[in-house]
Amino acid sequence: MKEYQTITEISGPLVYAEVDEAIGYDEIVEIETAQGETLRGQVLESSEGVVAIQVFEGTSGIDQNASVRFLGETMKMPVTEDLLGRVLDGSGRPIDDGPEIVPEERQDIVGAAINPYSREYPEEFIETGVSAIDGMNTLVRGQKLPIFSSSGQPHSELAMQIARQASVPEEEEGGDEEEGSEFAVIFGAMGITAEEANEFMEDFERTGALERSVVFMNLADDPAVERTVTPRMVLTTAEYLAFEKDYHVLVILTDMTNYCEALREIGAAREEVPGRRGYPGYMYTDLAQLYERAGRIEGREGSVTQIPILTMPGDDDTHPIPDLTGYITEGQIYVDPDLNSQGLEPPVNVLPSLSRLMDDGIGEGLTRADHGGVSDQMYAAYAEGEDLRDLVNIVGREALSERDNKYLDFADAFETEFVDQGFDTNRDLEETLEIGWDLLSMLPKEELNRVDEEYIEEYYREDDSEREVVEAAD
Repeated sequence: MKEYQTITEISGPLVYAEVDEAIGYDEIVEIETAQGETLRGQVLESSEGVVAIQVFEGTSGIDQNASVRFLGETMKMPVTEDLLGRVLDGSGRPIDDGPEIVPEERQDIVGAAINPYSREYPEEFIETGVSAIDGMNTLVRGQKLPIFSSSGQPHSELAMQIARQASVPEEEEGGDEEEGSEFAVIFGAMGITAEEANEFMEDFERTGALERSVVFMNLADDPAVERTVTPRMVLTTAEYLAFEKDYHVLVILTDMTNYCEALREIGAAREEVPGRRGYPGYMYTDLAQLYERAGRIEGREGSVTQIPILTMPGDDDTHPIPDLTGYITEGQIYVDPDLNSQGLEPPVNVLPSLSRLMDDGIGEGLTRADHGGVSDQMYAAYAEGEDLRDLVNIVGREALSERDNKYLDFADAFETEFVDQGFDTNRDLEETLEIGWDLLSMLPKEELNRVDEEYIEEYYREDDSEREVVEAAD
């Protein structure tokens, strides 16, 4: 292995060195400083005679006396089932004082794209225990469903709640007979503060969720370059557990905004021509390479489901990060600042939220036969209640008809009883749908035009609407 002492320039996280052989793109590099410290890096650009290397640990301590070794291979993640229950840093090294990881194999972190022909369509329900998601924006195995939030919102609490509660209903019913249905959570944190990291770890340990999880932590003071590697490490581990060990894997990535900022930082250091708002022009491709690693493969038991979390700068969903994410993913869950200021937990606004694969994952034989109708009816009633709130601000509540008042009451009850459940409450789907029927029973039967007649007969609570009338008369 050749060693070079030919560093010509250091620019931000990049080091430029002269070489006299062909060096491969993405090749791993070791740089030994004059003080004897070994830093790792990756070839970012390779042209005749000169290579650009991005250094994971940052470039401090490197000078022209440092020696550079090219290892002749791309970055690999050591994978094994024993990773479950472990905490690693952003580049896959253990930081939990546990035993050394003995890998079963080392896999390339770039990952091979799933052949579209062998992809299986996602249609099995994942229960998150969160009514606003299970009832109104159902998550299915193999889907990628981001959470759109903004800074200061409790998206981390929602992520922890999902990581803690998520389960595959068939897994519970199947018991021990069903080998191929184990559930695992892989949590990738990028650019989060030490305080947030401590909260996550405390929650994982307190609730025992760590046993079935692998946690990757890239903190805010870790180098930006490492941040671009973290999600690839996470997804390589997820693919290994899903497609080789038959786990159903839920991947939670937070915060994709920090990841994109890291891309912008490296792009600026390379003096690339910037795209929209200074982000690199290839950001769409880069995000797609991550998000498209979700899915199911025909003939394999496991699945990879993704919940990326991103904080929209300035709560603006036309910003390039949420905008491009929305193009690639199959819906989004909105965390709403107004609902948060009212104290709702989790403050999910179901109106702009959407799960594009929901219709295929619910209904008879999957969740419950009335699920689709209940969801549509609640959505329509809540939307009408929201519109009427604007009207009340202008004309006052007295000017509205009895019907309109019922919709206003419905919208209030929907937020306080259905959406607001607390971050520690785990509701199963039966309970979510029962609450849905309690709320729909506030409305007259003839208003329920999105639910089949047979389900109204079976689930509608007559006494609720009669009680409302009596109360109104009093």
